[in-house]
Amino acid sequence: MAAQKDLCDAIVIGAGIQGCFTAYHLARHGKRVILLEQFFLPHSRGSSHGQSRIIRRAYPEDFYTQMMDECYQIWAQLEREAGTQLHRQTGLLLLGMKENSELKTIQATLSRQGVEHQCLSAEELKQCFPNVRLARGEVGLLDKSGGVLYADRVLRALQDAIQRLGGLVRDGEKVEEIKPGQPITVRSTSRSYQARSLIITAGPWTNRLLRPLGIELPLRTLRINVCYWREKVPGSYGVSQAFPCFLGLGLSPAPHHIYGLPSGEYPGLMKVCYHHGNNADPEERDCPEAFSETQDIHILSRFIRDHLPDLEPKPAIMERCLYTNTPDEHFVLDRHPKYDNIVIGAGFSGHGFKLSPVVGKILYELSMKLTPSYDLTPFRMSRFPGLGKAHL
Repeated sequence: MAAQKDLCDAIVIGAGIQGCFTAYHLARHGKRVILLEQFFLPHSRGSSHGQSRIIRRAYPEDFYTQMMDECYQIWAQLEREAGTQLHRQTGLLLLGMKENSELKTIQATLSRQGVEHQCLSAEELKQCFPNVRLARGEVGLLDKSGGVLYADRVLRALQDAIQRLGGLVRDGEKVEEIKPGQPITVRSTSRSYQARSLIITAGPWTNRLLRPLGIELPLRTLRINVCYWREKVPGSYGVSQAFPCFLGLGLSPAPHHIYGLPSGEYPGLMKVCYHHGNNADPEERDCPEAFSETQDIHILSRFIRDHLPDLEPKPAIMERCLYTNTPDEHFVLDRHPKYDNIVIGAGFSGHGFKLSPVVGKILYELSMKLTPSYDLTPFRMSRFPGLGKAHL
């Protein structure tokens, strides 16, 4: 096995969106960084593939809305550097019952943070978006800054930027062993590397890497059905008709969020998905017997029949994606409790893509022993019981 003898500043394991942005920040600051990915790029085995993601400031928590201010700036910076469009502003329409507590909390957060938004009654919503049908008591809240991120373009732009800035991207190299110390040694299927610091952003494979290091995070991997629904009249839910992204909060019959993006990825098809799924083993993601669960499809079909009547209520295309959830659906951004030159970014719970510019910055800061730009209290692993010294 070949050995990489040169000592680099940092190794990042996992070339999803969080790992790519972490490596990007390291390379931008002149650090020698190696980004390791177990699969050959591009791939669809994790959580960062596909053509689109929602970007929004609308959150119940002030800290996410505050982080999004800088995220928008970094997204724009990356777009300028790449010379290609990575984002499209469409607005984000939140739908819920007038008395829905989450909807009220989001509206209060947007007001406190000075984010432009508009409350829409059922009558106003019908005027703005005549092909959205509301049930009695449902209202809308429009986050005008919301929109679409072109996910696959973003990953290519970041990987190109990392290499242009002097970083190395090594795909098809699965990490087999991590030896803590000064320096850290990382052995992959191809060679060994040494670095002053290590950042683990391995999605559903995080605990496989952490267990030999003495800890295990309470992460749950879910398989999500990513569904595309055919428009009865092509373009009726498209960006050309100024149709926004949307997020349904607690709408019957769904106990979890339903979200959608205007048609564009596939001509005449709109992406509408359920923000929940079934337990999955990431090593068996592509096994056919794992695709039998369809309860969420029934929920989506009923939602579309009731709320988006100009879509066919049967999915035309189904793809798959993995969520790696924490119990509270907030991220883990922290150092290993025993090895302070090992940093962990995990548990992005299906809403981390839009926040990845700042997440990558925070992971860079932690790895370089800099003062973090944000209060990391919501993201420390110590909030979970059973991760203390007894495990180390």
